[in-house]
Amino acid sequence: MRKLVYYIGVTLDGYIAGPGGEVDFYPVTPEYEAALGAEFPDSIPTHLRAHVGMDVDAPNKRWDTVLMGRGTYEPGLLLGAVDPFAHLKQYVFSSTLEVDHPNVEIVSGDAAEFVRGLKQQDGLDIWLCGGGKLASQLLEEIDEMIVKSYPVVAGDGIPAFGGVFQPTSFTAVRREVYGNGAQVTWFERA
Repeated sequence: MRKLVYYIGVTLDGYIAGPGGEVDFYPVTPEYEAALGAEFPDSIPTHLRAHVGMDVDAPNKRWDTVLMGRGTYEPGLLLGAVDPFAHLKQYVFSSTLEVDHPNVEIVSGDAAEFVRGLKQQDGLDIWLCGGGKLASQLLEEIDEMIVKSYPVVAGDGIPAFGGVFQPTSFTAVRREVYGNGAQVTWFERA
């Protein structure tokens, strides 16, 4: 069965972005980008692949599907990126957004029920790209989390999980530390 993997960057105080969706304050170095790009090439938007030396048509390594909330998808849409991950099947969860593209499907129903159906289908794992509200709705379906922890405090912003109080245990199974101070930790559901 396919796994739902929440691959996300967070601040020390648990935010995935600033109040306006800002992520430019994360300390990123070429070494760090290269290491994560090699480990998670499927997370690189299609239009950036050639710029980082990737074959645009490279086969998917880990994920063939990406899930996004409206808040994650819409900033790119406003810049004309209707199909940001053309190499993945894209599902955007929203009850109001309308997009007409064959590779992007809008889902307005129960997110957890929808994901349970996806997990039963053949394919690679499913990447939960964001955001925090969607992650909260899908917490019971998340099988693995890969958390990029950055050595910065945001003070305010979009939480990694925005929703109700629901303590859920995960077990750390791997950790890598990078020169920019970031730590990437792999967690599996306990």
